[in-house]
Amino acid sequence: MIKYEKTQSVLQGTTPLGYILTMPDDIKEGERLPLIIFLHGAGERGDDINKVKIYCVPKLFTQNSTHNGIRAYTLSPQCPYNTTWCDYKKELIALIDETIEKYNIDKTNVSLTGISMGGFGTWEMAMTYPDRFSKIAPLCGGGMNWRAWALTMPIRVYHGKRDSTVPISQSEAMVNSVRACGGNVEFTAYDDLDHNCWDRAYEKTDLISWLVSNEK
Repeated sequence: MIKYEKTQSVLQGTTPLGYILTMPDDIKEGERLPLIIFLHGAGERGDDINKVKIYCVPKLFTQNSTHNGIRAYTLSPQCPYNTTWCDYKKELIALIDETIEKYNIDKTNVSLTGISMGGFGTWEMAMTYPDRFSKIAPLCGGGMNWRAWALTMPIRVYHGKRDSTVPISQSEAMVNSVRACGGNVEFTAYDDLDHNCWDRAYEKTDLISWLVSNEK
């Protein structure tokens, strides 16, 4: 099942965010499922919600709501033009909380992932609200590495070594800081890839199944 909606009264006086929500068609009574939140890159900003399903999690789960047999909710909001996810942290966490309360979601299994601008957004949201996410996976992003002490959840990071849009040094700085703080992080650096490391990460590895697993 796929829903295309806009936030209404999530936060009074703020810009509504469009979003795609997917879920299995056959949810059983009382069944609580994981939630994967996906933050897109700069190219998918705007008010055409169809842009959001071009890549990654929303692409795969709008094609098949139980992609690879994975039973989960997915939430993929859309960032407005000329802004970044860092401008919408309060709106995002309000949307996440509202979604968790409205649907049969396992509150202990809420993961966050994103690409490029969404990779930056993933780091930022996790450092701002570290108790809300069971796992995170930022791809080809970066962040304020001096705040890495807040990141206590399991983390997977992916980046192409040939990235000419976001230098791999951005991910390296975050990963090194997480490790220095004793955090749990795995880093995959692809020797042959430029900016688009997401097709391989989401479609050729176990990243999505890891996001919804109970592994700690």
